[in-house]
Amino acid sequence: MKNRIIFGVAGTMILLSLLLFNLTGQENWLWLGVFVGANLVQSAFTKWCLLATILDKFEIKN
Repeated sequence: MKNRIIFGVAGTMILLSLLLFNLTGQENWLWLGVFVGANLVQSAFTKWCLLATILDKFEIKN
C-alpha cells in the first residue's frame, strides 16, 4: 500500500509540473519534476524516502 502511494504521488507531481509548464510557459515548473525524479533516484540507492517516513508516522504500512 505504501509503495503504491509513493509512486502515485511521485507520478502525480511530475505530471503536475509538466501541466503547469504547458499552461504557464514558465520553465521554473520543470524544477519540480526534476526534484521528484532526483528523489526517486536517490531513494533507489539509499533505500530512504521522505514520503515513506511521513507515511510511517501516519501508521500506513506496506
